[in-house]
Amino acid sequence: MSEVQGPLVSADWLADRLGEPDLVVLDASWHMPADGRDAKAEFAQGHIPGAVFFDIDGVADHASGLPHMLPPPPDFATAARRLGISPETRVVVYDSLGVFSGPRVWWSFRAMGHNRVFVLDGGLPAWVRDGHPVESGWREPPHGDFKARPRPELVADLEQVRAAAERGGAQLVDARSAIRFRGEAPEPRPGLREGHMPRALNAPWASVVAADGTLGEPASLRAAFEAAGVDLAAPIITTCGSGITAALLALALARLGRPDVAVYDGSWAEWGARADTPVVTGP
Repeated sequence: MSEVQGPLVSADWLADRLGEPDLVVLDASWHMPADGRDAKAEFAQGHIPGAVFFDIDGVADHASGLPHMLPPPPDFATAARRLGISPETRVVVYDSLGVFSGPRVWWSFRAMGHNRVFVLDGGLPAWVRDGHPVESGWREPPHGDFKARPRPELVADLEQVRAAAERGGAQLVDARSAIRFRGEAPEPRPGLREGHMPRALNAPWASVVAADGTLGEPASLRAAFEAAGVDLAAPIITTCGSGITAALLALALARLGRPDVAVYDGSWAEWGARADTPVVTGP
């Protein structure tokens, strides 16, 4: 892949444009707490030249009590300006696993009204595999003048998901693994019930990622969603454990021509912790 493919760009495409004044590259690496990895330290050791680090847990609504929820638009705008981003900036997001946490930041910018945002297909592994260099250390970019213009239709809240679980309408598509979806494995965060929302469908995030860490090709993506029972022509809300891989499903659906999919920001971290939300187990 040498050109832009919908929401994706290739390593070669990015390498040809590094240093252009309207381009900002963001390292959005993030790891589950149990993995014992420090994304910031890994960034300092090696990243795409000129990239700046986007802290998913830091650029968040710290008053919500839920992990890495979208912050209020003024706070997101302040963070984006500090990263050197302006309204005309092309933003390319990547992560250190391939395609995993980068889509969360891709979705976040789109939810804040910035559409000139893309995901590096295959992330840092693809960059290195294609023979491109990395650099170490940190840099402080000149500030941009980003302005948030929220798109609420891309963000689903508890009541919208409750309505879909009770009455249908929008399809709830859960990116967690099948054993977590069925309630056969404990949740990685304490205090959460096991299972899934009524009416939810299960399309595990791993089913939309190829073995080399790139996003699946359109035919395989379509097959994965159809196997999960998803109607690609009907409204969709994606969900997961805490809003990370729900955005990965949204990226996959955007590649299939569905850029309008909403992400349930609270996801199971919110739904599974409450006493007033129904939970079912099994397929």
